[in-house]
Amino acid sequence: MSETQKDRPWLIRTYAGHSTAAKSNALYRGNLAKGQTGLSVAFDLPTQTGYDSDHVLARGEVGKVGVPVCHLGDMRTLFDQIPLEQMNTSMTINATAPWLLSLYIAVAEEQGADISKLQGTVQNDLIKEYLSRGTYICPPKPSLKLIADVAEYCYQNVPKWNPMNVCSYHLQEAGATPEQELAFALATATAVLDELRPRVSAEDFPALVSRISFFVNAGIRFVTEMCKMRAFVDLWDEICLERYGVQEPKYRRFRYGVQVNSLGLTEQQPENNVYRILIEMLAVTLSKKARARAVQLPAWNEALGLPRPWDQQWSMRMQQILAFETDLLEYEDLFDGNPAVDAKVEALKEGARQELAQLDSMGGAVSSIEYMKGRLVESNADRLNRIEKNETIVVGVNKFQHGEPSPLMGEDGGIMVVDPAVEQEQITRLNAWRAERDEAAVQEALAELRAVTKEGGNVMPASIKAAKAGATTGEWAAEMRAAFGEYRGPTGVARGVSNKTEGLDDIRAAVDAVSDKLGRRLKFLVGKPGLDGHSNGAEQIAFRARDCGMDIEYEGIRLTPEEIVKATREDNAHVVGLSILSGSHIPLVEDLMNRMRAEGLGDIPVVVGGIIPEDDAKRLLEMGVAKVYTPKDFELNRIMMDIVALVDPAPVAAE
Repeated sequence: MSETQKDRPWLIRTYAGHSTAAKSNALYRGNLAKGQTGLSVAFDLPTQTGYDSDHVLARGEVGKVGVPVCHLGDMRTLFDQIPLEQMNTSMTINATAPWLLSLYIAVAEEQGADISKLQGTVQNDLIKEYLSRGTYICPPKPSLKLIADVAEYCYQNVPKWNPMNVCSYHLQEAGATPEQELAFALATATAVLDELRPRVSAEDFPALVSRISFFVNAGIRFVTEMCKMRAFVDLWDEICLERYGVQEPKYRRFRYGVQVNSLGLTEQQPENNVYRILIEMLAVTLSKKARARAVQLPAWNEALGLPRPWDQQWSMRMQQILAFETDLLEYEDLFDGNPAVDAKVEALKEGARQELAQLDSMGGAVSSIEYMKGRLVESNADRLNRIEKNETIVVGVNKFQHGEPSPLMGEDGGIMVVDPAVEQEQITRLNAWRAERDEAAVQEALAELRAVTKEGGNVMPASIKAAKAGATTGEWAAEMRAAFGEYRGPTGVARGVSNKTEGLDDIRAAVDAVSDKLGRRLKFLVGKPGLDGHSNGAEQIAFRARDCGMDIEYEGIRLTPEEIVKATREDNAHVVGLSILSGSHIPLVEDLMNRMRAEGLGDIPVVVGGIIPEDDAKRLLEMGVAKVYTPKDFELNRIMMDIVALVDPAPVAAE
């Protein structure tokens, strides 16, 4: 391939947003100046789950894992001096995707942009939220309807916009095998297309199919991952042609963006993560036929906490070196005709087809949510088992643990910490916004949204009108909750003891012995306070505790400290385990511990797990938490023995 035919590089992005719209705007402008070619917006958990920053459930979560956007003013600040008509913006938003896109369109119009020229993506995949990420609001059927509303609106008004990213990324983070990742993602895509098909004419449908894009993960087994991407390309082409009759090859193209695996990043020897991220990026760039359209990379320290601007810059430079210094983009596909690759791709396709047939027989993705969730929890348990037994080697974790301390950690602990004052400042701005807006116009716009929703119409035009009138994220989501109801997804953790007992005999015996002393089965309540929906850790702890013979209580995600304390009392729990990955552990645990003492439950041991810096771990222990676990505590059996020891009643001294 001559220099003139050199492939264009993929879009280079950094997934970013924190604290406030103004601070995030400064970060975006800085990254664009450093050579980033697209934006990727991270929203905080209240924004993702449809709550304003002053809602009780938002406490401790504002600005932690992304930027809070409560209204048009926040969105305006977020994109200040960034011309949206020239930008390609990816927004990681799902349950509130129609609303955030409405705010984005309203700001673009204020900037004088031609809406039909806007380019970007809203993630807008609710099915994977039930399976892995947990930021859903409404039940599956109305959620599917809202996805279709966005797709239909974009097709007619914002034709260059991708109205949905089918996300296999989060499936892999939840433990999916490559075959499950392929099948569950493709089943989600067909569920959405089946919903969309009746909305447009037969001649327009193929073009609508072409706007569905994917958001994919690439793990450390990079040959398998690259083959998985080639399998995705083939299977999507097959589905578009055979299921939907799309004749035009360009409309059947598998278009995807990627963030490589964060699940495999280690807290131990975190500098090694730089190599992991590079190797994972090769899986989605080496094969021209299956090359990502956009790449965003995690930072080396993401297992420790929020990356600093320098950490993000380092990951961006990795992309730029591969795209601009190497000769990768000068060649045709490097793997065509390779027998090992061809055989692996065919095996993955066959496994995925079998899984797809199983999902089809159950009525498709929406009907199979409970089945898929259970499969993911089991696959993740198998993955962790292999690491615990040293069958899967993770450098620095279960092999080659001894090394020099990392000079990258520095005095700040190697991460950025969001100022706790940010939350109150955001609430103050929110109150000022509410005080200054035209309340009558807001109520009129919300009434129109309510009427459209009730009639089953497309919510997008009324949502844009409400955005311009000054309505808030919480007010928009309240209308959706009122119209469609709320939903509690399956946990994937069955109550009955499983037959996975290998290597658990000693722990089971210890659980039996302690249960005898207690006079009943050891009761372990696992809770996820706050809005963090990443439930893998909680699920695996509950799964293993169940297999060790404990009586477990795990109701899933998004509980208030008050609800957890109430459940502790009603279930007569012997020990409480909390899982918090969003960085809001200090305020949430403090609230819970105070409530436990006030209810006379202060003697019940509480253990906490999450991405918790060392200084915070000390604070939690000072609050009365019995044990703190972070990602480096990967041996679940050791945690189980700790729990048994915590609830073991002290033997009565001999008379």
